[in-house]
Amino acid sequence: MRRIDLFLGFFKLGALAFGGTGPLTRAIVVDDRRWLDDSEFAALLGLCQALPGANTCNFAVMLGDRFCGASGAVAALAGLLAAPLAILVAVASFFTTFAHNADVRAALFGATAAAAGLAIGTAVKMTMKGRLGAVSAALALAAFLGSAVFRAPLPLLLVALVPASFLFAGRRA
Repeated sequence: MRRIDLFLGFFKLGALAFGGTGPLTRAIVVDDRRWLDDSEFAALLGLCQALPGANTCNFAVMLGDRFCGASGAVAALAGLLAAPLAILVAVASFFTTFAHNADVRAALFGATAAAAGLAIGTAVKMTMKGRLGAVSAALALAAFLGSAVFRAPLPLLLVALVPASFLFAGRRA
C-alpha cells in the first residue's frame, strides 16, 4: 500500500463522515478498500477506543503505521483531518453569524440524533458479522450497561473488563 492511498482513503472518510466517523470508517476500511477484515477492524478499533484521544485519529495513525510506518501514520492522519478542518472553519464562521436562529439549532439537534443512530447501527453490524460467543456478548453487555445505564467512567470499565477479557481469551486458547 502507498502513502497516497492512505491519504486519499482517510481524506474520503474525513470529508464524508459528518457527526462521527465510526460507521463510515468500517465501510471504507473493510468494504471499500479491503485493508482489514471485520475481525481485524474490530480489534484495532477496540484498541483505539481504549487509548486517549479521538478514536478515528488513533485508528488512522495505527493503520497508517501498520502499512507504511511513521510516514504512513502522518499521511493517514493528514488525510483524515484536511477536509474537516476546512469545513469546520467555514461552519464556525456561519454558526457565529446564525447561532440564534431556531432553524439552525433544530438542524443541529437532528444531526446529533442521526449520528447516534449511525453509531448504534454500526455496533449492530459489527456484532452480527463478528459472531460473538457467549462470553464476548456478556462482556459487551457489561460494557454497555456500565457506560450507558450506570454512567461508569471509562477508566473504571477498562480496569474491570480488560482483565476479564484477557482471562476468558486465555482460557479459550
